[in-house]
Amino acid sequence: MSDAAHPSSGSRAATSSTSSEHELIEQLKQQLTGPLFAAVSDQFSHLQNTVVSYQNQLQYAELKIQVLEERLRLVRIAKYGPGSEKLADAQLELLELEPGVSTVEVQAESERPPVQPSTTTKRQHPGRQELPANLPRVERILKCTPEQCVCQGCGKETVVIGYEESCQLDVEPAKYFVVVSKREKRACKSCEEQGVVSAALPPRIIEKCLASDQIVIDTVVSKYCDHQPLYRQSAMLERDSGVELSRATLDGWVLKVGELLIPMASAMRQQLLSGTYIQADETPVDVQMHEGRGKNHQAYLWQYSRPGGTVVFDFRLGRGRDGPKQFLGKFQGLLQTDGYAAYDQIGGPKIVHACCWSHAERYFSDAVQLSPQDRMATAIVARIDELFAIDAEARRQGLNVEARHALRQQQSRPLLDEIRKQIEAARSIALPGGALAKACNYTLTLWQKLARFLEYPELELSNNLAENSMRPVALGRRNWIHIGSAQAGPKIAAILSVVESSRRLKLPVRNYLAAVLPGLADLPIQRLPELTPSAWATQNSR
Repeated sequence: MSDAAHPSSGSRAATSSTSSEHELIEQLKQQLTGPLFAAVSDQFSHLQNTVVSYQNQLQYAELKIQVLEERLRLVRIAKYGPGSEKLADAQLELLELEPGVSTVEVQAESERPPVQPSTTTKRQHPGRQELPANLPRVERILKCTPEQCVCQGCGKETVVIGYEESCQLDVEPAKYFVVVSKREKRACKSCEEQGVVSAALPPRIIEKCLASDQIVIDTVVSKYCDHQPLYRQSAMLERDSGVELSRATLDGWVLKVGELLIPMASAMRQQLLSGTYIQADETPVDVQMHEGRGKNHQAYLWQYSRPGGTVVFDFRLGRGRDGPKQFLGKFQGLLQTDGYAAYDQIGGPKIVHACCWSHAERYFSDAVQLSPQDRMATAIVARIDELFAIDAEARRQGLNVEARHALRQQQSRPLLDEIRKQIEAARSIALPGGALAKACNYTLTLWQKLARFLEYPELELSNNLAENSMRPVALGRRNWIHIGSAQAGPKIAAILSVVESSRRLKLPVRNYLAAVLPGLADLPIQRLPELTPSAWATQNSR
């Protein structure tokens, strides 16, 4: 009786089969009297329920520990940077005990195991890089010495039979100078009543500005292409030219240029919406609100673009659906985004929403980083890489959209079916709440939108190009920190639209701004579509 009532015996009974439990109860019923059997039976049932409760608690605790370990590993990887994802959990824990660990040390630790010798053959060196043919050439003749001009055999003077050429890229340091513009004033000595006439001034970006148009353009380009904050530019200008211009002065130039470009950005938006395919994404940017709180407001720059074409940034104080809804209006074409819900239920009734495979792959890559031994997650990442490899091969062969579509139907469609089966199998055994389960749920929820590239030939697998357009913003805000006011936001967005569109279209942004900005304020708005970066690129490529 004591053995039957012991907790360990109850634990063994709880884990045995149902038939064994019935046999044990029948034996006790035969050996014990009625009241004693009832007491033992009640105690046995209580112990059995307690064991089941403890088992459920233990299972929940194990799952919770695994989820927390995944989150802790992600935090440590983010803390110690690239290379740390190769380290085991024990190695990451040792780094936590160090008073200060540099990125170089983490990288060295991640590369400690010996690298297996590569079986791939080394590519042949492509040779000396050719300098661009469009750069002007300045020839410098190096003459032979007098001794070399005389033949060592007969003593006669030698003749030039050719040259050995070599090219180096060179630069002239910026040279500041003052342009003195003298406008002719003319009058007739015989007809004084006709008065005096003067030569007209050429249009300028900022009238009566102390600096030339080129200085104003350089200030804008240095800030939004080279990520140089205005206080640094002010110090550099004083160092190189001796002219002291305050940061507020330079800021006034930038905002004036942004104000001039707002109508241009509107014309670019109309051109973008008239097309059939838009990629969209958003990124946060801090804004000074001047409300006396001493804290910046987190606003957003929404980016809309077509691959290889126009890029338009839209400044919004929030991340709600109102932003893309107002920008896209009744757009009827393809819209490719990540899985953010704000992009749902916008546009016209015929809009087709597609999603990005790179975002889906990142979720599975995170699962692999957290658990490198997870074969299912690793296999899924490898399969998605094969999907991208098919499109990469199409680019390598120079296939047009129709030929790429045929290649996708032949190779990508069956591969996509395999990927779905692998993801469904992984979800059935994945830890609920874990990184792999999140990756599976994200991908399967958006599966119809992810598979749209098989229906629409022009659709890309990912919107990486849209993300690449926002990298200058991410790099820039590390230097210029924030936007000075909410009113400045649309002006900055207009500048970024022109700068990034010029980069995509391979336009020299300084030349474009120098050609468009002077006199832009007096230009009829109907002519703006003729001067957008895409239109200007088309006109100047003829």
